[in-house]
Amino acid sequence: MNGLINYVSCGLLWLGLLVKAPDLVHHWRDPYLRVICVVLGLAGTCFFLGAPPTVGAVNRLSGVPNLAAPLTYASITAYSASSQVLIVYWRGGPHVHRTARRWIVGYAFVLVGIAAMFALGDTPVERRTDLDTYYATTPFIAEMIVLYLAGHLAAVSVTAVSSLRWARQVHGWLRAGLVVLGIGSLCGSGYSLPKLAAVVARWCGLDWSWVSTTVSPAAAGVSALLTVIGVLTPLTGPRLTQRWRARRTFARLEPLERELDELLTRRALRLPRPRWSSSATRLVWRQTSIHNALGHLDAFFDRALYERTLETAARTTDDPEWAEATAWAAVIAAAVTEERDRPAPAGEPDWFADRTPAPALLVRVADALALSPLVADARLRTGATEGSTRA
Repeated sequence: MNGLINYVSCGLLWLGLLVKAPDLVHHWRDPYLRVICVVLGLAGTCFFLGAPPTVGAVNRLSGVPNLAAPLTYASITAYSASSQVLIVYWRGGPHVHRTARRWIVGYAFVLVGIAAMFALGDTPVERRTDLDTYYATTPFIAEMIVLYLAGHLAAVSVTAVSSLRWARQVHGWLRAGLVVLGIGSLCGSGYSLPKLAAVVARWCGLDWSWVSTTVSPAAAGVSALLTVIGVLTPLTGPRLTQRWRARRTFARLEPLERELDELLTRRALRLPRPRWSSSATRLVWRQTSIHNALGHLDAFFDRALYERTLETAARTTDDPEWAEATAWAAVIAAAVTEERDRPAPAGEPDWFADRTPAPALLVRVADALALSPLVADARLRTGATEGSTRA
Protein backbone atom coordinates (compact mmCIF):
# COMPACT_ATOMS: atom_id res chain seq x y z
CA MET A 1 0.00 0.00 0.00
CA ASN A 2 1.29 3.45 -0.88
CA GLY A 3 -0.60 5.34 1.83
CA LEU A 4 -2.47 7.57 -0.64
CA ILE A 5 -5.63 7.68 1.50
CA ASN A 6 -3.56 8.59 4.54
CA TYR A 7 -1.67 11.39 2.86
CA VAL A 8 -4.77 12.85 1.18
CA SER A 9 -6.62 12.81 4.50
CA CYS A 10 -3.62 14.33 6.24
CA GLY A 11 -3.45 17.04 3.58
CA LEU A 12 -7.13 17.94 4.02
CA LEU A 13 -6.79 18.23 7.77
CA TRP A 14 -3.58 20.23 7.66
CA LEU A 15 -5.14 22.46 5.02
CA GLY A 16 -7.89 23.21 7.53
CA LEU A 17 -5.18 23.94 10.10
CA LEU A 18 -3.51 26.29 7.64
CA VAL A 19 -6.80 28.14 7.17
CA LYS A 20 -7.09 28.69 10.94
CA ALA A 21 -3.41 29.49 11.55
CA PRO A 22 -3.77 33.28 10.98
CA ASP A 23 -6.60 33.45 13.51
CA LEU A 24 -4.53 31.47 16.01
CA VAL A 25 -1.64 33.93 15.64
CA HIS A 26 -3.89 36.89 16.40
CA HIS A 27 -6.02 35.20 19.09
CA TRP A 28 -3.70 32.61 20.58
CA ARG A 29 -5.18 33.10 24.08
CA ASP A 30 -8.56 31.79 22.90
CA PRO A 31 -8.75 28.21 24.25
CA TYR A 32 -11.49 27.26 21.80
CA LEU A 33 -9.38 28.31 18.83
CA ARG A 34 -6.35 26.51 20.21
CA VAL A 35 -8.32 23.29 20.60
CA ILE A 36 -9.62 23.52 17.03
CA CYS A 37 -6.06 23.82 15.73
CA VAL A 38 -4.92 20.94 17.95
CA VAL A 39 -7.77 18.73 16.67
CA LEU A 40 -6.91 19.44 13.04
CA GLY A 41 -3.17 19.05 13.63
CA LEU A 42 -3.44 15.79 15.56
CA ALA A 43 -5.96 14.29 13.14
CA GLY A 44 -3.57 14.98 10.28
CA THR A 45 -0.70 13.55 12.28
CA CYS A 46 -2.64 10.32 12.82
CA PHE A 47 -2.98 9.79 9.10
CA PHE A 48 0.60 10.83 8.40
CA LEU A 49 2.11 8.46 10.97
CA GLY A 50 -0.22 5.64 9.93
CA ALA A 51 0.78 5.71 6.25
CA PRO A 52 2.87 2.60 5.40
CA PRO A 53 5.77 4.62 3.92
CA THR A 54 5.91 6.73 7.09
CA VAL A 55 5.72 3.63 9.25
CA GLY A 56 8.69 2.13 7.44
CA ALA A 57 10.69 5.36 7.68
CA VAL A 58 10.05 5.75 11.43
CA ASN A 59 10.98 2.13 12.14
CA ARG A 60 14.11 2.35 10.03
CA LEU A 61 15.34 5.66 11.44
CA SER A 62 14.65 4.68 15.06
CA GLY A 63 16.06 1.17 14.79
CA VAL A 64 13.11 -0.12 16.84
CA PRO A 65 10.81 -2.56 15.02
CA ASN A 66 7.25 -1.21 14.92
CA LEU A 67 7.97 1.94 16.94
CA ALA A 68 5.65 3.74 14.54
CA ALA A 69 2.73 1.74 15.99
CA PRO A 70 2.67 3.24 19.52
CA LEU A 71 3.41 6.67 18.05
CA THR A 72 0.40 6.35 15.76
CA TYR A 73 -1.74 4.98 18.56
CA ALA A 74 -0.65 7.84 20.81
CA SER A 75 -1.58 10.42 18.19
CA ILE A 76 -4.99 8.75 17.71
CA THR A 77 -5.52 8.81 21.47
CA ALA A 78 -4.49 12.46 21.72
CA TYR A 79 -6.82 13.30 18.85
CA SER A 80 -9.64 11.47 20.61
CA ALA A 81 -9.08 13.55 23.74
CA SER A 82 -8.86 16.82 21.81
CA SER A 83 -12.11 16.11 19.96
CA GLN A 84 -13.86 15.71 23.30
CA VAL A 85 -12.31 18.92 24.63
CA LEU A 86 -13.42 20.70 21.45
CA ILE A 87 -17.04 19.73 22.05
CA VAL A 88 -16.73 20.86 25.66
CA TYR A 89 -15.40 24.30 24.72
CA TRP A 90 -17.77 24.55 21.79
CA ARG A 91 -20.80 24.09 23.98
CA GLY A 92 -19.54 26.11 26.92
CA GLY A 93 -21.14 26.17 30.35
CA PRO A 94 -20.13 26.85 33.96
CA HIS A 95 -17.70 23.93 34.28
CA VAL A 96 -15.96 24.00 30.91
CA HIS A 97 -12.37 23.94 32.17
CA ARG A 98 -13.06 21.25 34.77
CA THR A 99 -14.75 18.96 32.22
CA ALA A 100 -11.95 19.54 29.71
CA ARG A 101 -9.32 18.66 32.31
CA ARG A 102 -11.11 15.41 33.09
CA TRP A 103 -10.99 14.34 29.47
CA ILE A 104 -7.34 15.31 29.19
CA VAL A 105 -6.36 13.46 32.36
CA GLY A 106 -8.37 10.37 31.38
CA TYR A 107 -6.71 10.08 27.99
CA ALA A 108 -3.31 10.87 29.50
CA PHE A 109 -3.63 7.59 31.39
CA VAL A 110 -4.42 5.87 28.09
CA LEU A 111 -1.24 7.34 26.61
CA VAL A 112 0.79 6.07 29.55
CA GLY A 113 -0.83 2.65 29.16
CA ILE A 114 0.08 2.50 25.46
CA ALA A 115 3.71 3.36 26.18
CA ALA A 116 3.94 0.87 29.04
CA MET A 117 2.34 -1.99 27.09
CA PHE A 118 4.64 -1.47 24.12
CA ALA A 119 7.69 -1.37 26.39
CA LEU A 120 6.63 -4.62 28.08
CA GLY A 121 5.66 -6.42 24.87
CA ASP A 122 7.76 -7.79 22.05
CA THR A 123 7.23 -7.00 18.36
CA PRO A 124 10.32 -8.24 16.50
CA VAL A 125 8.69 -8.52 13.05
CA GLU A 126 7.89 -5.24 11.33
CA ARG A 127 4.26 -5.00 10.23
CA ARG A 128 3.37 -1.82 8.34
CA THR A 129 -0.32 -2.42 7.69
CA ASP A 130 -1.62 -5.32 9.78
CA LEU A 131 0.13 -4.98 13.14
CA ASP A 132 -3.25 -4.97 14.94
CA THR A 133 -4.16 -8.47 13.79
CA TYR A 134 -0.62 -9.89 13.54
CA TYR A 135 0.13 -9.18 17.20
CA ALA A 136 -3.46 -9.56 18.45
CA THR A 137 -2.44 -12.54 20.60
CA THR A 138 0.93 -11.23 21.79
CA PRO A 139 1.03 -10.48 25.53
CA PHE A 140 0.90 -6.75 26.37
CA ILE A 141 0.76 -5.79 22.68
CA ALA A 142 -2.77 -7.15 22.48
CA GLU A 143 -3.72 -5.06 25.51
CA MET A 144 -2.13 -2.00 23.91
CA ILE A 145 -4.14 -2.51 20.73
CA VAL A 146 -7.43 -2.96 22.56
CA LEU A 147 -6.69 0.04 24.78
CA TYR A 148 -6.19 2.51 21.94
CA LEU A 149 -9.09 1.15 19.89
CA ALA A 150 -11.44 1.31 22.85
CA GLY A 151 -10.29 4.85 23.61
CA HIS A 152 -10.87 5.90 20.01
CA LEU A 153 -14.28 4.23 19.82
CA ALA A 154 -15.40 5.84 23.07
CA ALA A 155 -14.29 9.27 21.87
CA VAL A 156 -16.00 9.14 18.47
CA SER A 157 -19.17 7.70 20.02
CA VAL A 158 -19.43 10.46 22.62
CA THR A 159 -18.56 13.10 20.03
CA ALA A 160 -21.23 11.82 17.64
CA VAL A 161 -23.94 11.66 20.30
CA SER A 162 -23.03 15.06 21.77
CA SER A 163 -22.86 16.75 18.37
CA LEU A 164 -26.12 15.38 17.00
CA ARG A 165 -27.99 15.93 20.25
CA TRP A 166 -26.77 19.52 20.51
CA ALA A 167 -27.55 20.15 16.83
CA ARG A 168 -31.26 19.82 17.63
CA GLN A 169 -31.02 22.80 19.98
CA VAL A 170 -29.26 25.29 17.71
CA HIS A 171 -29.68 26.70 14.21
CA GLY A 172 -27.77 28.10 11.29
CA TRP A 173 -24.13 27.38 10.56
CA LEU A 174 -23.51 25.95 14.04
CA ARG A 175 -26.20 23.35 13.50
CA ALA A 176 -24.82 22.45 10.08
CA GLY A 177 -21.31 22.09 11.50
CA LEU A 178 -22.51 19.90 14.36
CA VAL A 179 -24.47 17.62 12.05
CA VAL A 180 -21.47 17.17 9.74
CA LEU A 181 -19.15 16.63 12.70
CA GLY A 182 -21.54 14.09 14.18
CA ILE A 183 -21.74 12.17 10.91
CA GLY A 184 -17.97 12.35 10.58
CA SER A 185 -17.61 10.92 14.09
CA LEU A 186 -19.96 8.08 13.21
CA CYS A 187 -17.77 7.36 10.20
CA GLY A 188 -14.80 7.47 12.58
CA SER A 189 -16.26 4.50 14.40
CA GLY A 190 -15.83 2.70 11.09
CA TYR A 191 -12.10 2.83 11.81
CA SER A 192 -12.04 1.23 15.25
CA LEU A 193 -14.97 -1.18 14.97
CA PRO A 194 -13.57 -3.17 12.00
CA LYS A 195 -10.18 -3.32 13.68
CA LEU A 196 -11.72 -4.58 16.92
CA ALA A 197 -13.70 -7.14 14.92
CA ALA A 198 -10.52 -8.31 13.18
CA VAL A 199 -8.70 -8.56 16.53
CA VAL A 200 -11.53 -10.63 18.06
CA ALA A 201 -11.56 -12.83 14.97
CA ARG A 202 -7.84 -13.40 15.41
CA TRP A 203 -8.47 -14.49 18.98
CA CYS A 204 -10.97 -17.01 17.57
CA GLY A 205 -8.44 -18.34 15.10
CA LEU A 206 -9.83 -16.51 12.07
CA ASP A 207 -7.99 -14.19 9.69
CA TRP A 208 -9.91 -10.96 9.08
CA SER A 209 -6.86 -8.83 8.38
CA TRP A 210 -8.43 -7.52 5.16
CA VAL A 211 -11.17 -5.85 7.20
CA SER A 212 -8.60 -3.96 9.22
CA THR A 213 -6.46 -2.97 6.24
CA THR A 214 -9.21 -1.96 3.77
CA VAL A 215 -12.41 -0.89 5.57
CA SER A 216 -10.75 1.01 8.40
CA PRO A 217 -8.55 3.32 6.26
CA ALA A 218 -11.46 4.15 3.96
CA ALA A 219 -13.75 4.98 6.88
CA ALA A 220 -11.01 7.05 8.47
CA GLY A 221 -10.53 9.02 5.24
CA VAL A 222 -14.23 9.87 4.99
CA SER A 223 -14.24 10.77 8.68
CA ALA A 224 -11.28 13.11 8.17
CA LEU A 225 -13.03 14.95 5.35
CA LEU A 226 -16.26 15.35 7.30
CA THR A 227 -14.38 16.33 10.46
CA VAL A 228 -12.55 19.21 8.84
CA ILE A 229 -15.78 20.40 7.19
CA GLY A 230 -17.72 20.12 10.44
CA VAL A 231 -15.11 21.97 12.49
CA LEU A 232 -14.64 24.79 9.97
CA THR A 233 -18.29 25.26 8.97
CA PRO A 234 -19.39 27.34 12.01
CA LEU A 235 -16.23 29.43 11.66
CA THR A 236 -16.17 30.07 7.93
CA GLY A 237 -19.91 29.90 7.25
CA PRO A 238 -20.81 33.29 8.78
CA ARG A 239 -17.93 34.91 6.89
CA LEU A 240 -19.12 33.41 3.62
CA THR A 241 -22.62 34.66 4.39
CA GLN A 242 -21.33 38.16 5.09
CA ARG A 243 -19.36 38.18 1.85
CA TRP A 244 -22.35 36.94 -0.13
CA ARG A 245 -24.60 39.59 1.42
CA ALA A 246 -22.03 42.32 0.78
CA ARG A 247 -21.68 41.21 -2.85
CA ARG A 248 -25.46 41.04 -3.27
CA THR A 249 -26.01 44.45 -1.66
CA PHE A 250 -23.25 45.95 -3.82
CA ALA A 251 -25.00 44.66 -6.93
CA ARG A 252 -28.45 45.85 -5.82
CA LEU A 253 -27.14 49.38 -5.18
CA GLU A 254 -25.93 49.66 -8.77
CA PRO A 255 -29.14 51.34 -10.12
CA LEU A 256 -28.87 54.05 -7.45
CA GLU A 257 -25.22 54.73 -8.17
CA ARG A 258 -25.99 54.77 -11.90
CA GLU A 259 -28.66 57.39 -11.27
CA LEU A 260 -26.10 59.51 -9.42
CA ASP A 261 -23.18 58.73 -11.73
CA GLU A 262 -23.18 61.97 -13.73
CA LEU A 263 -23.39 64.06 -10.56
CA LEU A 264 -20.66 62.05 -8.84
CA THR A 265 -18.33 62.52 -11.81
CA ARG A 266 -19.10 66.18 -12.48
CA ARG A 267 -18.78 67.21 -8.83
CA ALA A 268 -15.87 64.83 -8.11
CA LEU A 269 -17.80 63.29 -5.21
CA ARG A 270 -16.78 59.69 -5.86
CA LEU A 271 -13.82 58.22 -4.00
CA PRO A 272 -11.17 56.31 -5.98
CA ARG A 273 -12.47 52.82 -6.71
CA PRO A 274 -10.66 50.22 -4.59
CA ARG A 275 -8.93 47.51 -6.57
CA TRP A 276 -8.26 43.92 -5.50
CA SER A 277 -10.40 44.53 -2.42
CA SER A 278 -12.97 42.50 -0.52
CA SER A 279 -16.70 42.61 -1.17
CA ALA A 280 -17.22 44.53 2.08
CA THR A 281 -14.69 47.20 1.05
CA ARG A 282 -16.30 47.65 -2.36
CA LEU A 283 -19.70 47.93 -0.70
CA VAL A 284 -18.47 50.65 1.67
CA TRP A 285 -16.98 52.49 -1.33
CA ARG A 286 -20.30 52.43 -3.20
CA GLN A 287 -22.30 53.42 -0.12
CA THR A 288 -19.92 56.31 0.60
CA SER A 289 -20.19 57.61 -2.95
CA ILE A 290 -23.98 57.45 -2.76
CA HIS A 291 -24.07 59.31 0.56
CA ASN A 292 -21.74 61.98 -0.82
CA ALA A 293 -24.14 62.54 -3.71
CA LEU A 294 -27.21 62.59 -1.49
CA GLY A 295 -25.55 65.11 0.78
CA HIS A 296 -24.92 67.36 -2.23
CA LEU A 297 -28.53 66.93 -3.43
CA ASP A 298 -30.05 67.76 -0.07
CA ALA A 299 -31.01 71.30 -1.06
CA PHE A 300 -32.85 70.00 -4.14
CA PHE A 301 -35.05 67.46 -2.38
CA ASP A 302 -38.73 68.25 -2.84
CA ARG A 303 -40.76 67.68 0.31
CA ALA A 304 -44.08 67.95 -1.48
CA LEU A 305 -43.01 65.36 -4.04
CA TYR A 306 -41.84 63.06 -1.25
CA GLU A 307 -45.13 63.22 0.63
CA ARG A 308 -47.22 62.94 -2.55
CA THR A 309 -45.29 59.90 -3.78
CA LEU A 310 -45.33 58.31 -0.32
CA GLU A 311 -49.11 58.65 -0.14
CA THR A 312 -49.61 57.24 -3.64
CA ALA A 313 -47.22 54.34 -3.05
CA ALA A 314 -48.83 53.52 0.30
CA ARG A 315 -52.19 53.08 -1.43
CA THR A 316 -50.77 50.49 -3.81
CA THR A 317 -48.75 48.36 -1.38
CA ASP A 318 -48.99 46.87 2.09
CA ASP A 319 -45.25 47.37 2.60
CA PRO A 320 -44.55 50.73 4.35
CA GLU A 321 -40.80 50.37 3.74
CA TRP A 322 -41.33 49.93 0.01
CA ALA A 323 -43.57 53.01 -0.04
CA GLU A 324 -40.89 55.03 1.75
CA ALA A 325 -38.20 53.73 -0.61
CA THR A 326 -40.33 54.65 -3.61
CA ALA A 327 -40.83 58.17 -2.26
CA TRP A 328 -37.11 58.57 -1.74
CA ALA A 329 -36.36 57.22 -5.20
CA ALA A 330 -38.76 59.72 -6.79
CA VAL A 331 -37.24 62.61 -4.82
CA ILE A 332 -33.67 61.57 -5.70
CA ALA A 333 -34.47 61.14 -9.41
CA ALA A 334 -36.14 64.56 -9.52
CA ALA A 335 -33.32 66.19 -7.55
CA VAL A 336 -30.68 64.82 -9.94
CA THR A 337 -32.49 66.39 -12.89
CA GLU A 338 -33.07 69.67 -11.07
CA GLU A 339 -29.48 69.98 -9.81
CA ARG A 340 -28.18 69.58 -13.34
CA ASP A 341 -30.22 72.54 -14.61
CA ARG A 342 -30.15 75.16 -11.88
CA PRO A 343 -28.09 76.27 -8.86
CA ALA A 344 -29.00 75.25 -5.34
CA PRO A 345 -31.86 77.31 -3.89
CA ALA A 346 -30.83 79.68 -1.11
CA GLY A 347 -32.54 80.06 2.19
CA GLU A 348 -34.86 77.06 1.87
CA PRO A 349 -35.47 74.89 4.96
CA ASP A 350 -33.26 71.85 5.14
CA TRP A 351 -36.13 69.42 5.81
CA PHE A 352 -34.20 66.30 4.70
CA ALA A 353 -30.94 67.07 6.54
CA ASP A 354 -31.55 64.51 9.30
CA ARG A 355 -33.71 62.15 7.26
CA THR A 356 -31.39 60.70 4.64
CA PRO A 357 -32.20 57.05 3.90
CA ALA A 358 -30.69 54.49 6.24
CA PRO A 359 -28.14 52.08 4.66
CA ALA A 360 -30.67 49.24 4.74
CA LEU A 361 -33.26 51.40 2.96
CA LEU A 362 -30.83 52.44 0.23
CA VAL A 363 -31.06 48.97 -1.30
CA ARG A 364 -34.81 49.25 -1.66
CA VAL A 365 -34.45 52.80 -2.99
CA ALA A 366 -32.22 51.36 -5.71
CA ASP A 367 -34.85 48.71 -6.44
CA ALA A 368 -37.55 51.37 -6.69
CA LEU A 369 -35.43 53.42 -9.08
CA ALA A 370 -35.27 50.44 -11.39
CA LEU A 371 -38.83 49.14 -10.98
CA SER A 372 -41.34 51.74 -9.79
CA PRO A 373 -43.45 53.60 -12.40
CA LEU A 374 -43.93 56.39 -9.84
CA VAL A 375 -40.22 57.13 -10.02
CA ALA A 376 -40.23 57.18 -13.81
CA ASP A 377 -43.22 59.55 -13.71
CA ALA A 378 -41.49 61.87 -11.25
CA ARG A 379 -38.38 61.93 -13.43
CA LEU A 380 -40.41 62.78 -16.55
CA ARG A 381 -42.43 65.50 -14.83
CA THR A 382 -39.32 67.13 -13.43
CA GLY A 383 -37.66 67.04 -16.84
CA ALA A 384 -40.73 68.54 -18.48
CA THR A 385 -40.98 71.27 -15.87
CA GLU A 386 -37.32 72.19 -16.26
CA GLY A 387 -37.72 72.24 -20.04
CA SER A 388 -40.68 74.62 -19.88
CA THR A 389 -38.85 76.85 -17.40
CA ARG A 390 -35.85 77.17 -19.71
CA ALA A 391 -38.18 77.92 -22.61
